[in-house]
Amino acid sequence: MTATLTQPMTESTLFTELPTPTFAERQRADDLRTQINHANYCYYALDTPELSDASYDALMQELRALEERFPEFISPESPTQRVGSDVITTFAPVTHRQPMLSLDNAFGADDLRSWEEKLRRTMGATPDFPIEYLCELKIDGLSVSLTYENGKFVQGGTRGNGEVGEEITPNLRTLPALPKTLRDGETPAIPSLIEIRGEVFMSHREFARINADTEEKGGKTFANPRNAAAGSLRQKDPTETASRRLDVFLYAVGACEGCKFESQFAMLETYRKWGMRTNPNVRVCANLDEVIQFCDDWATKKSELPYDIDGVVIKVNSFALQRELGISTRSPRWAIAYKYPALQVRTKLEKIEVDIGRTGALTPVAILTPVAVAGVIVSRATLHNEDEIKRKDVRVGDTVVIQRAGEVIPEIVEVILSERTGEEVEFVMPTECPVCNTPVVRPEGEAVTRCPNYDCPRQIQERIEYFVSRSAMDIEGLGSRLVAQLTANGLVRDIADIYTLDQDKLLTLERMGEKVATKILANVEASKTRPLACLIAGLGIRHIGEHSSEILASHFGTLDRLANASVDELAKVHEIGRTTAESIAAYFQSDRAKTLLAKLDAAGVKPEANASAPVSDVLAGKAFVFTGSLEMKREDAEAMVKQRGGRASSSVSKQTAYVVAGESAGSKLTKAQELGVPVLTEDEFLQMIEGLAQPLTDLTDVLPSQP
Repeated sequence: MTATLTQPMTESTLFTELPTPTFAERQRADDLRTQINHANYCYYALDTPELSDASYDALMQELRALEERFPEFISPESPTQRVGSDVITTFAPVTHRQPMLSLDNAFGADDLRSWEEKLRRTMGATPDFPIEYLCELKIDGLSVSLTYENGKFVQGGTRGNGEVGEEITPNLRTLPALPKTLRDGETPAIPSLIEIRGEVFMSHREFARINADTEEKGGKTFANPRNAAAGSLRQKDPTETASRRLDVFLYAVGACEGCKFESQFAMLETYRKWGMRTNPNVRVCANLDEVIQFCDDWATKKSELPYDIDGVVIKVNSFALQRELGISTRSPRWAIAYKYPALQVRTKLEKIEVDIGRTGALTPVAILTPVAVAGVIVSRATLHNEDEIKRKDVRVGDTVVIQRAGEVIPEIVEVILSERTGEEVEFVMPTECPVCNTPVVRPEGEAVTRCPNYDCPRQIQERIEYFVSRSAMDIEGLGSRLVAQLTANGLVRDIADIYTLDQDKLLTLERMGEKVATKILANVEASKTRPLACLIAGLGIRHIGEHSSEILASHFGTLDRLANASVDELAKVHEIGRTTAESIAAYFQSDRAKTLLAKLDAAGVKPEANASAPVSDVLAGKAFVFTGSLEMKREDAEAMVKQRGGRASSSVSKQTAYVVAGESAGSKLTKAQELGVPVLTEDEFLQMIEGLAQPLTDLTDVLPSQP
């Protein structure tokens, strides 16, 4: 590199008299460190942040400013000098071979220009020396480090404090986007060891699904997709993680043996060749002006993404320059995070109303003075439940900060306590349903208060709206306004009544023409043969959402088999717990459900049966792991197990019933032998399956015994 050295420090600059801090400034620095350390603990260790990103950044910026003015404030314990926070001991610790450093932040074009000036000073480069940058979207998720040995994924951990994280290998293995083995035969060759860094995140759609399911079950909902992703990755049961549909983008490298990258962009290209998932929205920029343009472009385009970003990461593209620039105590000098302003605004909470859901759940809703948030006028925000209101101390008349969680769902972030006048009114959950006046109940251990009246008019309307929604039977044309008219006029009293609608009934409704009525009736008719999972979801069974409906449809195949299943049979289904099983069985045993199903059957509702459903449950509760090269297709082998009530797993544990090992079986075979898990050849597995097709008096006739 050819560069002109900057002017060295003079004696006068070295002996400039530093200002003396006042007692108040010392006290403020201590207070800031205490607040930031506590916020780090909540954010990194507990996954329950107490500060918004904007509030946290403001505290950190204030502390940095104080430390820059008074260097004596700086100490190794200061949060400005640390990577993260201490980890908790729920999971085994994992030490990163190379630290996972955090990034300094920029909050505008001026900050970026100041950062580039520091780069040039560090390198001794002239203003016209070209520096190429790579811009990447800053995904709002959970940072992870993945260790691959000879192309095999062997260990994964959270960032933790940057030096030591928590091992979550089994949970990371459940991510569909994460390859367990890197693709070989590409250039450069796969290294003997590499730490690949990335971000695990959750899409807006999955976040909404999980919160809806959680709220349905009376549990505590997640505040945002980032918290949901973090909580999902740190589940003790990997099957729970697998049910959350997490995604990942890979973007950095830690320790690496046997491979060198020339640039950040070349590394991302190589990752893609190896089968790693990288974000397609990157750009190589020839100068800082192009970087600023990229940041400005995504400030408006980010709302179109199906996941959250909170900024752009800018990196010096050349790895040679990165090595020359090096790192400071807590962050690399060659990278910076450009942070977008938080999409938060203040408004007035005018009143709190209570909505009634299809299961009778009472949900407090904040009615706000309308305000624009990220280009959308917001006048309502969910308050989730009574406990959440008490936790945030939300009162009618408060000035509140709101944001769109995941840039989708409006929520109240915090109350501006300094603006209280004393006239604010505390919220009290009604003791009777606001719609039908039935006394409400709150079951012990649940956060949700419910109206127990199944015939509550609002519940009826909500159940029908859900039944016709895309999450269930997907009957286009039957929106909430039309459903409200149908129920108000007594034309539809339950979901089966939808199939009794005709032209004459529809034409009695306001603003209903013949063409629209004809189209709606055609859509109703088409829904009669929707997949079984759609109907199961549409029935509105307590604790059953879209994902559970798919599992039940896949396992039982027909509605009759599901309806006649016992609690024990249901509880054996993978991912269906005892509580959910009891809820399903109670629903189908009720006279109300039997009458409803008879009406649906009489109306010609014949859901499409699941062809891959089990033909028996002889393998119920047994997990099979397939490893190595098999002559049959892996998916065919797994289907054989599923059709007999078992399940296929991707990892070996003490709960694994059998490992089926083909040629070149690797670590899974070794682990099975270490744990004493029975190992079958492909032929032995096929003989077992063939034996299961015969009438049996004893399962051990065809199943090898377990130790």
